[in-house]
Amino acid sequence: MIKTIKIRGIDHIVLRTAQPQAMIDFYCRILGCVVERKLANSVGLTQLRAGNALIDIVDVNSELGRVGGGEPTATERNLDHFCLVLEPISNEKLKYYLGQHNISEGDFEERYGAEGMGPSLYIKDPDENVVELKSALL
Repeated sequence: MIKTIKIRGIDHIVLRTAQPQAMIDFYCRILGCVVERKLANSVGLTQLRAGNALIDIVDVNSELGRVGGGEPTATERNLDHFCLVLEPISNEKLKYYLGQHNISEGDFEERYGAEGMGPSLYIKDPDENVVELKSALL
């Protein structure tokens, strides 16, 4: 039985926007981030290095952005999800732990994050915010 999982830190956050270049300029020019990875324009994802974490900028008019719904407004969310990197834990132990707390989860998939590719899964908090959980490499 697992009593708790241990969070190492935030791996990345994903911001949805209708003005991707303005967001990239702000985070890079003003706050000092650098573009680490950019996927094809149709996908609409630019990943910015922010210290040991990433800030993902997703164009709401792109293939990926349309999955999250409409354009963010003053009353609509622009945070798609955030990812927590956990101290090393196997996929099986993590699923078991979540099951102990009646938390339904998605399937593990290989995804890119601040520490590179690795398996992660999505859950929702009580307010329906999407939280990605990714174990540090074993």
